[in-house]
Amino acid sequence: MLAARRPVEGDVSPLVGVFFLFDPLILIATWLASHALYAGALWALITILLTVIAGRVFCGWICPLGTLHAAAGRVLRWFWPERVTSQAWSRWQLAKYLLLIGFLVMAVFGTHWVCVFDPLVLLYRTTATALLPAGQWAVETGTTAVFRSDPGLGPIRLTAATEPAYAFLRDRVFVAPKQAFLGGGLIFALFAITLVANRFRPRFWCRYLCPLGALLGLFAWRPWLRRSIRQEDCNACGLCLVPCHGAAATVGPTSDASRRGKPQGWLASECFGCMSCSEACRRDAVGFGWTFAGRGAPAVESIDLSKRAVLGSAVGGLAALGLFHISPQSRGRTYHPQLIRPPGARPEPEFLARCTACGLCMKVCPTGGLHPTLFEAGLEGLWTPHLVPRIGYCDYNCTACGQVCPTEAIVRLDLEQKHKVRIGLAAFDTTRCIPYAYGRDCMVCEEHCPIPDKAIYAVEVEVPDRSGGKKTIKQPHVDPDKCVGCGVCEHVCPYKDRPAIRVASANESRHAENQPILPDDSPY
Repeated sequence: MLAARRPVEGDVSPLVGVFFLFDPLILIATWLASHALYAGALWALITILLTVIAGRVFCGWICPLGTLHAAAGRVLRWFWPERVTSQAWSRWQLAKYLLLIGFLVMAVFGTHWVCVFDPLVLLYRTTATALLPAGQWAVETGTTAVFRSDPGLGPIRLTAATEPAYAFLRDRVFVAPKQAFLGGGLIFALFAITLVANRFRPRFWCRYLCPLGALLGLFAWRPWLRRSIRQEDCNACGLCLVPCHGAAATVGPTSDASRRGKPQGWLASECFGCMSCSEACRRDAVGFGWTFAGRGAPAVESIDLSKRAVLGSAVGGLAALGLFHISPQSRGRTYHPQLIRPPGARPEPEFLARCTACGLCMKVCPTGGLHPTLFEAGLEGLWTPHLVPRIGYCDYNCTACGQVCPTEAIVRLDLEQKHKVRIGLAAFDTTRCIPYAYGRDCMVCEEHCPIPDKAIYAVEVEVPDRSGGKKTIKQPHVDPDKCVGCGVCEHVCPYKDRPAIRVASANESRHAENQPILPDDSPY
């Protein structure tokens, strides 16, 4: 029997994915799309309160993706140096606000796509589906090579260091052996493009595209922490403009052509609070201080979003909704056979209204069976989780995916509930199944079926042999009343190219319309 690689309930740390609870974009988008607040969501109010008081310090000091972009920009400019230029505000930075408005309009109508671009979700999804599998391959390959060659100096062996390190990573970081994800290369490629963009503008993603940054910028409209300039000490050298990560300052005219321009206005909605401008000023003319926005407080400029631009963005969001719902599947007219959702997943419209495609459930799946979708769920369901039994099955005694879902798109189930949930239905391909097609015994699927009283059973039949005689073999059958669609049978089938028993989404508990096999005691 296949043993569970992970203990049952309570095994996943409650701290897994806790950072998503502090993300106000996930809170607001999920609330708009699903019309419900999930457990722990109100922690995001702390981030909002911090932003109202101190501005976008989350972007400058906390956001891990922002830190990565800042580091990538420095490395890229070190390899390909360029002339130092002022980082003054540009109207192109309004693009992220317009994207946010369009995405939130889509969320109002149940399409939760904004979180596909959420920075925390983007970073974690890339890490879980691309970076960690690549690191796992490197670690497993490297330590295996060291173990086989067993290099050392006298009695001192290198394996004394590599084996404990590998054991720690295997047990604490990597969940499933040889974990790899379908579509991980595409996810990483898009992530890499955002990093390379820092070569052209520092913090390109944060300035022009980040929807969370735009949301925090709206809350940072009038912060208590503000920049001020002592005009009598400023000589318009422009040094404070060069290291500005958010390009938060507007430039005024200067009579000296050799100068870069005098910092004039300050947009609190664009400032990351990194203090780089005050550190760069050689005259100590630029500084930050606390104010309660009363009389005499340093002025703050508005981002000046025009009504026409806001209306155009909203119309663009509505147009995108139409594109997302032109397929029969998006309207519930058909169901994709390979769209096998994790146990506890809500009905598809509600699931898509909550799922952020963060990748947490994929990361903790002990068999590596959950993978990001590409087109199986349409554009609206891009990179949301689905089970691929050929790669990994749904462990009968595991509820990890429901434990870690930050928006309750996957409901947390106890084991008794999980055992009753059907996520699909197995069926034999008799043109390939060995007992049917070749008249030989093979009961691998029945042996590994985890259902206590077996959803796969054998029937003895007589089949002709080559000499014209008869022989008795066991042919397997699926009991649809007991099969939960876990995929163990497909995973262990001797055929590794195209298994002779395959699981499809039919008979899933969450959709009454997708249940062709009714129970024997059904009145219909």
